[in-house]
Amino acid sequence: MQARAVSRYNRHSPQKMRLVVDLIRGRSVNDAYAVLQYTKKKAAETVTKTLRSAVANARDKADQQGELVDVDELYVKEAYVDMGPYYKRWRAAAMGRPARIQRPTAHVTIVVDRKE
Repeated sequence: MQARAVSRYNRHSPQKMRLVVDLIRGRSVNDAYAVLQYTKKKAAETVTKTLRSAVANARDKADQQGELVDVDELYVKEAYVDMGPYYKRWRAAAMGRPARIQRPTAHVTIVVDRKE
């Protein structure tokens, strides 16, 4: 039984978030929590919240179907980061002209499933 969680419009660059997401892909949920806890990247907090949401969605989905799900049986089946829209800001440049600053956003998707 699959369950997924999506975190959208995160204020991190997708390239930096992919470094964190690559660490947990294919691992069991407990291993993924341990890896994210000791990762020194700021994006690890966002990925942790998304992973917790995916596990909660799996529990809720199992309850609705009348099944029991054990967190120890779950693993990260899919985890990927997509690019979101840029926040466009302006900053003063030479001779009073505006210089555009683009701040990237990212969408994180995590899918957990039961080991068969």
